[in-house]
Amino acid sequence: MSDEEHHFESKADAGASKTFPQQAGTIRKNGYLVIKNRPCKVPHVNRTDYQLIDISEDGFVSLLTENGNTKDDLRLPTDETLLTQIKDGFGEGKDLVVTVMSAMGEEQICALKDIGPK
Repeated sequence: MSDEEHHFESKADAGASKTFPQQAGTIRKNGYLVIKNRPCKVPHVNRTDYQLIDISEDGFVSLLTENGNTKDDLRLPTDETLLTQIKDGFGEGKDLVVTVMSAMGEEQICALKDIGPK
């Protein structure tokens, strides 16, 4: 026997899959998905509640953050049902808390809670 190392290049695929099926909800933090045969890292999604302070005429909202500052860079949602609930509730003078989902540098209002009249 010789001490030479043998290198084998495989030119044929045995048909074994390089991925396995898994429910999207079971992906763990720092897990990977394959979309269109490309590996993709699972994004980090944050959910934050803010109290609604004001709605401007150009469609932006003013929100109160936890530390007492205001957040003025979000637009009203495009979902008609949620948009109507926010505008009607604010017009009636109710205290509203909006839930904002953020991922990959984008934020959007996705839910509304009524915490009572002002």
